[in-house]
Amino acid sequence: MDTTIPVLGIGAVIALAMGFNYTNGFHDAANAIATSVSTRALTPRVALAMAAIANLFGAFFGTKVAKTIGSGIIEQPQGVNGLWLVAAALIGAIGWNLLTWWFGLPSSSSHALIGGLGGAALVAGVAVKWSVIWEKVIIPMVVSPIVGLVVGYIVMTAIFWIFRNANPGRVTRGFRLAQTASAAAMAFGHGLQDAAKTAGVVVLALTISGLHEGDTVPIWVLVLSAVVISLGTYAGGWRIMRTLGRRIIDLTPPQGFAAETTAAAILYVAGLAFGAPISTTHTITAAIMGVGATKRLSAVRWSVAGNIVGAWFLTFPGAGLVAVVAWYLTSVFR
Repeated sequence: MDTTIPVLGIGAVIALAMGFNYTNGFHDAANAIATSVSTRALTPRVALAMAAIANLFGAFFGTKVAKTIGSGIIEQPQGVNGLWLVAAALIGAIGWNLLTWWFGLPSSSSHALIGGLGGAALVAGVAVKWSVIWEKVIIPMVVSPIVGLVVGYIVMTAIFWIFRNANPGRVTRGFRLAQTASAAAMAFGHGLQDAAKTAGVVVLALTISGLHEGDTVPIWVLVLSAVVISLGTYAGGWRIMRTLGRRIIDLTPPQGFAAETTAAAILYVAGLAFGAPISTTHTITAAIMGVGATKRLSAVRWSVAGNIVGAWFLTFPGAGLVAVVAWYLTSVFR
């Protein structure tokens, strides 16, 4: 361990990472359960408890995503200033999460974290790995919502066709039950993606401090990240839940099932196959839009969707700017 780095400093950075992780849990809880709650497939508390448990298990499958965040976004900074960089990045991500939560906007916690890392790295004079960001962040950021929109439309169209002659009441009841599974699958994907991202930041801090080598993720880091994000999820995110579950479109149980299944599948492919840290928020929101468009284009409240998309594009620079401010404000302590 670098003797110039006090244990207290490492502990403070890990605590900040868990603070971000907690805000991620309640900020993005809506991703997994808003559709199930809005269609009355699950009560809010049951849905939150289920999502918390699924988040917990999903975290253990996100090591590829953790490696991307821990060693793929910026060059490894050194010494005490390296820890300050990570701290500023986390403050930027937390600040952006709280701001968008307050206004009920389902922005991406993932992109807030990456934006925070990028902003802090630039002001600290640490190289940013733009090629990796382009390949594993920017391209997936654009592609995943498009895929969610298209696949959501296709899945919902298939459901309409398969059940075209079925009793509507039975179909609704059946999909309410099925949403328990699809919401759990979505929450599992959220844990796979988002808890793993925080674990990657902790690994980065440990590596800077000389307490860890390589890009493997210690089991205790995964456990800690999984537990904290699950606690945050159970705390809920009611403002954002209302936006996703009701303001974009009034969902039915078949639509909720189609959106959740679509989004979960995209999260699994991105995380397990490519280690790409995509946004669960972008993915489920796009899937909801695609599902809603099968009814009629006017069924989707595109003005609300437009506000959400605007928040997406502001997330990188917004979180990065907060991180820059945090870097300069903390300079008095360095």
